[in-house]
Amino acid sequence: MPDETLSDEALALKAQNGDTAAVEELMRRYKNGVRSHARKFFLIGGETEDLVQEGMIGLYYAVLGFREAAGKSFKNFAYLCVTRRIYDALRSAARNVPCTDGSDPDTLPRGQKTPEEFLLLLEEQREFYTRLSRVLSDFEYRVVTLYLEGVSYADIAEATGKDVKSIDNALVRAKRKLQSGYAGR
Repeated sequence: MPDETLSDEALALKAQNGDTAAVEELMRRYKNGVRSHARKFFLIGGETEDLVQEGMIGLYYAVLGFREAAGKSFKNFAYLCVTRRIYDALRSAARNVPCTDGSDPDTLPRGQKTPEEFLLLLEEQREFYTRLSRVLSDFEYRVVTLYLEGVSYADIAEATGKDVKSIDNALVRAKRKLQSGYAGR
């Protein structure tokens, strides 16, 4: 079992050298984030779990393809690979939907976002998290981001080394700060 204190980058290097425990640890660390990311999309003719699986495949490719010398953090590279893999699955599914109404097969059904709209949404999310980091303490930010990723109170408590009550208090403080100090800045 790999040391849980190792950085993601160090684990990726170990994984690339054949350490299956390092691969498992990285997959464990990122599974909730992948699941949360996949929930944002709708797969024609499929289920959210299909997109989660695609995201996990993207994460696996990130583990194998990460190069520290490229200058990116593993986390950024991993989410880029996950996102690309999910987008590929969405595009593939959209291509396989028969158009019986004579419409252009490259147009998306009503309510679905184009790749450009997804990129704009991702940019908005990035800005949102940047603003959160300015308003919240480091601990509050970590708790809020884990909470937004769908991680349970108990798992957040375990990940931060705090008790569940501390997690609840941090979320309440963050909510107050965001309601009063954030106000759409």
